[in-house]
Amino acid sequence: MSVRYSSGSTQGRYDDGMVLDSVIQCPHCGTSKTERMPVHACQIVYECTGCGIKLRPKAGDCCVFCSYGSVRCPSVQLV
Repeated sequence: MSVRYSSGSTQGRYDDGMVLDSVIQCPHCGTSKTERMPVHACQIVYECTGCGIKLRPKAGDCCVFCSYGSVRCPSVQLV
């Protein structure tokens, strides 16, 4: 998988249309923040910028973006 971004105004997308930006929302305090997802790994810990709690994936999810994000992680998007 190459890390080439598409040209144009669409930010956070690969050439193949994969979305790289996700809005992650803390279930404890409600803080939302747009984050760039890692391409070649699942992120299993995320520290909320609002309350500081460390989020971990829910049972059955591979990463915090699959559990709390607006877009599932790149590895799940490939399936």
